[in-house]
Amino acid sequence: MSSSVQTEGKCPFRGDRISGALGDGPTNSDWWPGRVKTELLHQPSPLADPMGSDFDYAAEFAKIDLKELKDDIFKMLTTSVDWWPADYGHYGPQMIRMAWHSAGTYRIADGRGGTASALQRFLPIMSWVDNGNIDKSRRLLWPIKQKYGAKLSWADLIVLTGNCALESMGLKTSGFGGGRLDAWEIDNGTYWGSETEMTARDRWNGNPANGDADLANPMGASEMSLIYVNPEGPNRDYDPMSSAYEIRETFSRMAMNDEETVALIAGGHAFGKSHGATPMEHIGEAPSGAGIEQQGFGWINSHGKGHSEDTTTNGIEGAWTSNPILWDQEYLQNLFHYEWEHDKSPAGATQWKPKADQNARLTPDAHVEGKQNTLMMMTSDIALKVDPEYRKVCEKFLSDHEYFSKAFADAWYKLMHRDMGPKTRYVGVEVPASDEIWQDPIPECTHEVISDSDIAELKKQILDTDLPVSALVSTAWASASTYRNSDKRGGANGARIRLAPQKDWEVNNPAQLSDVLAKLEGIQKSFGKMVSMADLIVLAGYAGVEKAASDAGVSVSMSFVPGRMDATDEQTDAESFEWLRPVADGFRNFQERKFGASTEALLIDRANLLTLTAPELTAIVGGLRAIGCNSDGSDVGVFTDKKGVLTNDFFVNLYDMSTQWFAKDDDQMLFDGRCRKTGKIKYTATRADLVFGSDAQLRAVGEVYAANDGHEKFVHDFAAAFHKVMMLDRFDLDAKTPAITGK
Repeated sequence: MSSSVQTEGKCPFRGDRISGALGDGPTNSDWWPGRVKTELLHQPSPLADPMGSDFDYAAEFAKIDLKELKDDIFKMLTTSVDWWPADYGHYGPQMIRMAWHSAGTYRIADGRGGTASALQRFLPIMSWVDNGNIDKSRRLLWPIKQKYGAKLSWADLIVLTGNCALESMGLKTSGFGGGRLDAWEIDNGTYWGSETEMTARDRWNGNPANGDADLANPMGASEMSLIYVNPEGPNRDYDPMSSAYEIRETFSRMAMNDEETVALIAGGHAFGKSHGATPMEHIGEAPSGAGIEQQGFGWINSHGKGHSEDTTTNGIEGAWTSNPILWDQEYLQNLFHYEWEHDKSPAGATQWKPKADQNARLTPDAHVEGKQNTLMMMTSDIALKVDPEYRKVCEKFLSDHEYFSKAFADAWYKLMHRDMGPKTRYVGVEVPASDEIWQDPIPECTHEVISDSDIAELKKQILDTDLPVSALVSTAWASASTYRNSDKRGGANGARIRLAPQKDWEVNNPAQLSDVLAKLEGIQKSFGKMVSMADLIVLAGYAGVEKAASDAGVSVSMSFVPGRMDATDEQTDAESFEWLRPVADGFRNFQERKFGASTEALLIDRANLLTLTAPELTAIVGGLRAIGCNSDGSDVGVFTDKKGVLTNDFFVNLYDMSTQWFAKDDDQMLFDGRCRKTGKIKYTATRADLVFGSDAQLRAVGEVYAANDGHEKFVHDFAAAFHKVMMLDRFDLDAKTPAITGK
């Protein structure tokens, strides 16, 4: 390079300039919106985690002096700072909102959202409309997070701060369990809705005002970028009955019944105020759209002080009670003792105020000393008064403050811990001793577990029955594959596949399942040692896999880990478990009907919930097809004449170019594979089969297994992935065991 070029300082890239930010422009999904997002199978990436794979957070958290930590939080709550002064001199109400909005993203349909990973720190949640100014709450907590470092996750700190806020204002909470691991990257795997604008509501079919609206699954919120409902009412039309309809629907999606719903709303609104003092045109971009100099701060307010008495968050202005930093019944008293009428906030939002001539209480201004303001209610508050069932709950709470306090504390505990899974995952001295049914309790294993010789004998007895290998593997898969990593629910432990509702699910082939369970129960009763049905079901699957592999000429010895226990009907909330029922399960070629999402997208989503990688997904599907594990026992996708044998025929025949595929009809859900020469139908397949030939990444993996030297690797990979799924819910173990011995 000449000296003249160096001194001119030209761009080192070809051309005179770099156009736009590096990486800007259409993505692959923009160009090809129907593509399979296989990258979701590799998130979260361990490469994003600064703590490393050996980090034991539970052990680190256990080192914390919880009293000292809580004292630090209590001190922070009443130490106001000048860059974001506390309302009423107390940060408690805004910290309750922070914790509530972290937990309130949970939805029971797929178990995603919730507190467990502190995803509130990342897009899209950090910049949702409903999370306005929560960025300030986390910054107020930074000195505490900085002090405790790796011993305290953001996820735990957010929840514990919410608890401390309640306690500091007079409520006795029901407990706290730590152990939440932080996320370290954006969650690209959760579908939050198809809307392209904030607060849009395309997810509804019908009109809530008529009581006949339907909220699309798996949505939990009524509008894009909200936690549950619009406080002004659906479409901001301030209709309390429509609001009540949406509250009931959305709170049920958070696994809350009517009493829990009223307790949470009435309890949460006992504290603090809403902010709408400044017109929205003065409010800047959310954190993700703010300038780099704002350092992650968003919603910068250009009016007046930009905070304190000039704050705008959701646009509604005012407090619900005359003492917003004290736990009492006044919220409910005010709601029912006064008549309310429509009003407008300075920011233009619809709200409610007491009608004139009622001598209604006033509430002190949060920042201006000596100033008194009119009380406020939201449309979502008035909904509790006009809905007959919610009104009954409110009246019950009004008549018994102690009962109300306990109901709110218990509902708050559930809200904060619902997505953590079994109580065995909780850490800390404030974990309650009692088990709650929403924690899906399983009896503790107190008996001596079966030995290696017992395992060998039980496998022999299982294989000596007349049960086909496909039935053994299918039953184990049906039991374990209910697991979802999002909220740690489901799985083989507990053997709830024996109980309602799982035993009756169509996808589980109830007739075949009943036969398998009856045979296994016979073995259990005659065996001279205690063994749970949960262990027997998984062990039967292992015996089936080993037999199918052996018949294919490959020796596999799977590492069975006993210790599972059997749950009872009394320990099982059938209504809650019904949400785990698969409406589409590509692993077993089952789909109730055609959905808005493609079959292959639904398969990827289910694999993501099972924490499967692309190679694991590929191996599992190829193996289940070869063994013959379709939900209805059909041969769809079974590209082999050796059904029940763990061959790699699924891949070999899928990639055989002598076969050409044609859709059976315009739905393009079923396909015929025809011989190119004769036109004769050789196979039938679903989209969950053909995706392993059409998607480049899945095909690349499948070609490894289809190669002449790929069969043995495929068998071992299938066994390892199968074992992984069987072990996903073994939170009672310190570490996972290897899938195969003697490999």
